[in-house]
Amino acid sequence: MGGLSIWHWIIVLVVVLVLFGGRGKISSIAGDLGKGINAFKKNLKSGQEEEKADEARRALDANPVAGERVKKDEAAKG
Repeated sequence: MGGLSIWHWIIVLVVVLVLFGGRGKISSIAGDLGKGINAFKKNLKSGQEEEKADEARRALDANPVAGERVKKDEAAKG
């Protein structure tokens, strides 16, 4: 057994967190991590929606006749 595996390091990290942080600290860290992941997903999704809107604008700029048709369809709906 020459070195420490990843599992040894994880166990050491958990023990250190429990000793110095306590239960409240671990749940706080986990909650902050969850909030960060949710914020990342939300921003990723909004970025994809903006990219699709930009593509649609570029398509309408490239074909103004289709753009006028879309405007007329939107006016008829709303």
